[in-house]
Amino acid sequence: MSFSSDVKAEIAGNIPSSKHCRTASLAALLSCTGRFEGGPEDDYVLFLYTDNSEAVRKCFTLLSKTINIGTVSCVPAGEGRREQRGWMRTELPSDTVRELAQKIRVCDSSGNLRGDRDRKAAPELLERRCCRRNYLGDLFLCCGSISDPRKEYHLEWGCSSMEQASQLQEVILSFGIEAKVVLRKKLYVVYVKDSNGIVDLLNLMGAPVSMMEMENRRILKELRNSVNRRVNCEAANIGKTVSASGKQISDIRFLEEKGVLKTLPESLRKMADLRLQYPDTPLRELGELAVPPIGKSGVNHRLRRLSMIAEKYRTDPRNADL
Repeated sequence: MSFSSDVKAEIAGNIPSSKHCRTASLAALLSCTGRFEGGPEDDYVLFLYTDNSEAVRKCFTLLSKTINIGTVSCVPAGEGRREQRGWMRTELPSDTVRELAQKIRVCDSSGNLRGDRDRKAAPELLERRCCRRNYLGDLFLCCGSISDPRKEYHLEWGCSSMEQASQLQEVILSFGIEAKVVLRKKLYVVYVKDSNGIVDLLNLMGAPVSMMEMENRRILKELRNSVNRRVNCEAANIGKTVSASGKQISDIRFLEEKGVLKTLPESLRKMADLRLQYPDTPLRELGELAVPPIGKSGVNHRLRRLSMIAEKYRTDPRNADL
């Protein structure tokens, strides 16, 4: 199973204990997987999109706990019609469907259905923090996805309308998490890329096991990146040391060949001997080998002086300041 599937499986097993949270969950689930038909003069019918089995299963569980429907059976809806594929008609009594529609505010007191074009949840269903948490989780169960944190940090919901996406963005912001909206083909995608925000959302949506799994993967990923940065930094430093050492040795050999080295002050001759003896040793360690020991800046100063003398002697040996 993918990481996204694990998150959804965890969310699917969360059944709210309070009635108001169950109503918010039903509003989220039915906004994506349900469709109501009927009116004051007609029977009310509920259709469910059964391709998302986890969402439909949770929806039935919530229905049985919220309006005590007992066993629910479904029959194919519009069989043979292309636009009806995947939809099933529930064989719930008309009064029960109307009661459900009124609970999640898609039906007014007169029995008129609000329609599902914007698919927004009624604001009064999301007033409580706990209800917003369940709404986020069950909307993710229907239309969300999350990338494997070993590859990248990305969590998103694919909303069918801008109104639903804007409301979802506001709900996420109410928890102090930034989310953005982008139009992708026919969907309004609400997404979060910040790893801290994604961790917080997993916890809010009721997926603590997945949250800990992401934290572990994130720590491992950051540790690996940190090690790589250190290795690269060390490699770069070693490269600089080797390059500088090669130039210093070349200058010392030049001075030695020209007979200049033996005319230099003792401090410079000793430093030249140390560099020739320890070609790959860093400056600090080279200073510790000197007698008496000297600091890194002292070593650097003497080696730079040797290089300057060599450069001047190469340019004009008659005016070289030794």
